[in-house]
Amino acid sequence: MAERIPSKTEIKRWRQYLADERAEASVYRDLAKRRDGEEKAILLALAEAEGRHEQHWLNLLGEHAGSPARASINNQILGLLARRFGSVFVLALAQRSESRSPYASDVDATAAMAADESIHEEVVRGLATRGRIRLSGTFRAAVFGANDGLVSNLSLVAGMAATGVSSQVVLFSGIAGLLAGALSMGAGEFVSVRSQRELLDASLPTQVTLTAAKSLDLENNELVLVYLARGMSREAAEHRAAERMGTFTCDCDPSLSLQPESFESADEHETLGTAWGAASSSFCFFASGAIIPIIPFLFGMTGIGSLILSCVLVGLSLMGTGAMVGLLSGASPLWRGLRQLAIGMGAAAATYLLGLAFGGVIGG
Repeated sequence: MAERIPSKTEIKRWRQYLADERAEASVYRDLAKRRDGEEKAILLALAEAEGRHEQHWLNLLGEHAGSPARASINNQILGLLARRFGSVFVLALAQRSESRSPYASDVDATAAMAADESIHEEVVRGLATRGRIRLSGTFRAAVFGANDGLVSNLSLVAGMAATGVSSQVVLFSGIAGLLAGALSMGAGEFVSVRSQRELLDASLPTQVTLTAAKSLDLENNELVLVYLARGMSREAAEHRAAERMGTFTCDCDPSLSLQPESFESADEHETLGTAWGAASSSFCFFASGAIIPIIPFLFGMTGIGSLILSCVLVGLSLMGTGAMVGLLSGASPLWRGLRQLAIGMGAAAATYLLGLAFGGVIGG
C-alpha cells in the first residue's frame, strides 16, 4: 500500500496540533511544579497524555515535522500564566482550552485522542473546582463588594448630575455615597459573621453528658434522647449512653463506639478577628469600586464630559470583574463581562432618568 503523501494544508494543520500539544503538556508540567501530592501526580499524568498525542502528530508528519511551530495565542498566554502564577484561573483557562479540542471532528485524530481530550476537560474541571471552593468565599465578597461600589456610586453620581446641580455637589455626593456604602457593607459583614459564629457556638454540644451520666435513672435513660437529638440512630444512641453510664466496657461493635466529646473552647480574639477581617475586607472592596465613578470629579472635571468619563471607567471595571468571574467559572469572559456591563449601565441609566425627572420638577 502506497504511503500517504499529506497536502500542504494537512501539514500546516498537523504542525499546529503538534505545537499546541507541546504547549499544553508544558502548561501541565509548570502547574505541577506548584503542586504536591495527588494534584501534582494528576497534572503530570495529563502532561504524559499530551505527550502521546504529540507523538501521534510526529508520526503523521514524519519528515515534514520541520522546526517547531508556534502554539496558538491562547496556549501561549496560558503557558505564560502557568509559569508565572499557577492559580485556579490558569486551571479554569485550561478547562476551556480542553473543551474546545477539534479532535472530535478531525479525521486524522484517533477516537482515543478525542476521548482523551473530553476526559481531560473533566479532570481539569475537578482540579479547578478544588481551587474554586477554596477561593469562592473571598472571591464572592470581592466581586460583590467591588461591583456594588461601582454600580451604586455611579448611579448616585449620574442621578445627581442629571438634576443639574454643580459638579462640586456631585463630588461630595459621591464621596458621601462611598463612605456610607462602605461603612454599611463593613458593618453588615461584621454583624453577619458575629451572628453566624454565635449561632454555631450555641449549637455545639456541651460536656454535660460526662458529669450527669452517673446520676441518671437506668430505667428512664434520658441520655439516649441526647444522642438521638444529635442525629444518631437508636442503636448507636443506646450504645453510647451505656458507655457513658459505665454499664459495660466491652465494645462488641466498635463502629457504634464514638470518641468522647472534646470541643475546643472558642477563642474570642479569633472570633472577633474573623468578624473584623470580614468587615474591613468588605469596606475596602466596596470603597475600591465606589471611588472609580468620582475620579473625574476629584480631578476637577465638570459638565457632561466628567459623567461620560465616569461611565467609561466604570464600564471598563465592570467588564474586568465580569471577565474574571467568567474565567473562574469556566464560562466566556466576554459574555460575563458584557452582562456585568449591561446590568451596571442599566442601573445608572435608570437613576439618570430619575434625576432628569426630579430636576425638571424642581426647576419647574
